[in-house]
Amino acid sequence: MYPVGGISASIYANRLRSEGMGSNEQAVHFASQDYEALKQECVEAGCLFEDPCFPAEPPSLGFKELAPYSSKTRDVEWMRPTELTGDPQFIVGGATRTDICQGALGDCWLLAAIGSLTLNERLLHRVVPHGQSFQDDYAGIFHFQFWQFGEWVDVVIDDRLPVKDGELMFVHSAEGNEFWSALLEKAYAKLNGSYEALSGGSTTEGFEDFTGGVSEMYELRKAPKDLYRIISKALERGSLLGCSIDITSAFDMEAVTFKKLVKGHAYSVTALKEVDYAGNMVRLIRIRNPWGQVEWTGAWSDNSSEWDEIDPSEREDLHLSMEDGEFWMSFSDFLRQFSRLEICNLTPDVLSEDSLSHWNTMKFYGTWRRGSTAGGCRNHPNTFWINPQYKITLLEEDDDPEDDEVACSFLVALMQKDRRRYRRHGQDMHTIGFAVYEYRGCQNVHLKKNFFLSNSSCARSETFINLREVSTRLRLPPGEYLIVPSTFEPGKEADFVLRVFTEKQSETEELDDEISADFGDEEEITEDDIDDSFKSMFAQLAGEDMEISIRELRTILNRVVTRHKDLKTDGFSIESCRTMVNLMDKDGSARLGLVEFQILWNKIRKWLVTFREFDLDKSGAMSSYEMRLAVEAAGFKLNNRLHQILVARYAENELIDFDNFICCLVKLEAMFRSFQQLDKEGSGAAEMNLTEVSDIVKNILFKTFVVSNFCF
Repeated sequence: MYPVGGISASIYANRLRSEGMGSNEQAVHFASQDYEALKQECVEAGCLFEDPCFPAEPPSLGFKELAPYSSKTRDVEWMRPTELTGDPQFIVGGATRTDICQGALGDCWLLAAIGSLTLNERLLHRVVPHGQSFQDDYAGIFHFQFWQFGEWVDVVIDDRLPVKDGELMFVHSAEGNEFWSALLEKAYAKLNGSYEALSGGSTTEGFEDFTGGVSEMYELRKAPKDLYRIISKALERGSLLGCSIDITSAFDMEAVTFKKLVKGHAYSVTALKEVDYAGNMVRLIRIRNPWGQVEWTGAWSDNSSEWDEIDPSEREDLHLSMEDGEFWMSFSDFLRQFSRLEICNLTPDVLSEDSLSHWNTMKFYGTWRRGSTAGGCRNHPNTFWINPQYKITLLEEDDDPEDDEVACSFLVALMQKDRRRYRRHGQDMHTIGFAVYEYRGCQNVHLKKNFFLSNSSCARSETFINLREVSTRLRLPPGEYLIVPSTFEPGKEADFVLRVFTEKQSETEELDDEISADFGDEEEITEDDIDDSFKSMFAQLAGEDMEISIRELRTILNRVVTRHKDLKTDGFSIESCRTMVNLMDKDGSARLGLVEFQILWNKIRKWLVTFREFDLDKSGAMSSYEMRLAVEAAGFKLNNRLHQILVARYAENELIDFDNFICCLVKLEAMFRSFQQLDKEGSGAAEMNLTEVSDIVKNILFKTFVVSNFCF
């Protein structure tokens, strides 16, 4: 989404966010496509828009069941609404739940979310912007906005829709000539890579992508006593609600029960009502099936006898508001028949139904990378500590006069990013969760393995699960706590967003080591300090010119390292040796004199000891997390981002051999020494004028020129 890559992309993205980019008012242009500019181009050229980023071609449909040349995609045509009907409309009489009829795609979870969205016109038009039609300046282009992992994204599409046997393949409207829902589904498919990427999911995923809210889930077998009140409050505040029935095997998927409820299918909750039934007040709940046809046939269904026992005017009011596929049932039957309720709270301040105070929101963007920050769950103590870590300080307890416990309410929501887009590559959602630890007596640094070996978690996500988001509401005493988000297994790579909502004032920060280097007390060495045996060895190695070149250094090091049978190495490369000469070479000759070679030799011997110390399994190579410890023991404190870069650069299959380890430390020392020369005040920041920058560039170019000419 952003025009630069790597670390620069992260810095650039953070700057744009601070300027409001990613808000609903300043949505990010997905694939850098600007709706207004593209539409204007088409209007001026008198042509209809054709989207190059999501073309009307088989790969846009899918990759497995909807793969190119599969039976389900054979004879598919892409047609514009203007080709399907003589009077296409974007929205007819406002967006309603009957505009959303499911087609040949298992995205009922998405349609249930869209159906709930139509109950709140203000929210709907955040996703479906006003002013779109097939009449005014029609150019075959439309756009929609979705919340994606912490920011709003504007997605442009053309209006070519997949058609088979003359009918829309996927979502369609009961009206026949209304197309907003089909176009919305296409935009969401584009966002996720294909239509098939939308197959299967949780209603909360759609809820959150349409609102930017945060979801909670209730298992109805152990529902709280006040669930009816919770649902009532949620509906009053415009929250989105969905429910489903668990399946016990693959054969249950979309199986219809005796009373016509569909297992493994997502429904919307659209209303509650209490009615006087034979002198008793009965609680009813209204549910909608996005299929629009299969409905509950038990008590309080459309033609059941219970309706004969209530006031006729009330019965008429309740039935008048019914849509196709929508039905009433008793709340007690709802609890028995359904397995799960999902509620998406639209703003943090409605998370706690009893609280009048505003919830505070914190958001962090993080990554799990193999070998550097993907440590797996607490079952893997050797690597768990390398996961990203976040500190939360709970400052004030809740205001609840009926509760004697001194505690602070907060909600942690962990979301993995972009996993649907990887489905075509055989990947899917990781199993994710988080653990919370007390953080007493610790400094603000990334905590190491020993802390987690000696401290148990004080709270955790209810489960590790392969959903896009895991969220849990917690209550803990005021104090400092550590949140560690992770995948279940180590080595699983993904980007994630961690959101923390607290009822009272709190402080949250990512824990990361400050970047620093400690070279210890290095004594100045002169030729007089070097013993005769080393001088004699140097004379034999250096030859007549009494200097060691890059190639001679490579020969020397490779001869030495082959004698150490406990070290795994494929030998020092020319690049590694060039880096060492660059570090030690003071006169730009691309050669090492006696003193320079002695200093380098001492460093390598010291780093050999470190390598052996942290090669914990004595395999002759270090794992990436062993390297993290070894680098710190060598005097270099690095943050998570730099550890990721080192592993990507120096590890092969997550293992670092001896020559790569030495090369890494040499480059780190060269980098830190160069910076220290620029940071004259020791402030941790280097300020340079244009002349100084020019001198540095010339110096770098000179050394590169000399070394390159010598070697080649």
